[in-house]
Amino acid sequence: MPHLYLFYRMKLLLSIIIVFICQYALGQQGDFILLKKHERTIGSYYKGNNIAFTNPQGSYIEAEITDIKTDTLFLRQFIIRQIPTTLGVYVLDTVASYRYQYNYNEIKAIGRAGGKFNVSGSAAALMGGGALLTVASGVVYLADRNKFSPQLMFGALGLAGIGYAMAKLTGKGMIIGKKYSLVYVEVSNNKKP
Repeated sequence: MPHLYLFYRMKLLLSIIIVFICQYALGQQGDFILLKKHERTIGSYYKGNNIAFTNPQGSYIEAEITDIKTDTLFLRQFIIRQIPTTLGVYVLDTVASYRYQYNYNEIKAIGRAGGKFNVSGSAAALMGGGALLTVASGVVYLADRNKFSPQLMFGALGLAGIGYAMAKLTGKGMIIGKKYSLVYVEVSNNKKP
C-alpha cells in the first residue's frame, strides 16, 4: 500500500513539472518590434498582436502578426462582411484572409497617415475662413462703423484660433522618421552556425 501512495505522489509531481516545462516553452517570446518616440519606447509589437500601419504606397493595413523573423513581419489580414442568414438577420462572418510579409523598414506610419476625414483640410478651412471674416470685419469698421459688429470679429478670430489649434494638435498617425522610429529586437537566434 505505501508503494501505491508513493507512485501516485510521483505521478502528481511529474505532471506538475511537465505543466511548468510546457508553460515555460510556450511562454518564450520570439523577435519583436519596438515603437520609439525620441528614444523612449511607447509601444511593442510581437507575435499574436494586431498592428495598424500605412505602407509606402499609402495603403492602410490592419492585420494580426503571425510571426516576426529576420526583420520581416508575417501578417494575416481578415476580410469580414455582413452575411444574411436564413432568418433574415445579418451576422458578421470572415469571408477571406490574406497573408502578407513586410520588412519593418517598409512601414511609413503606425496608424492611418491621412485617414478618411481630412482634419488638416478642415483646420485650414477654419483658419482661412476666420482670417477672411476678420479682414472683412476690419474693412466694415473702416468703411462704416455703424454696421461694424465686434461679436462677428471676435467670432472670426475664434474660428481662426480653433483652426490653428487643430492644425497644430492633430496628427497624421505616427510617421516613422525624425520623431518616431521602429527598432527590431532579435530574441531568437535564427542564424545557422
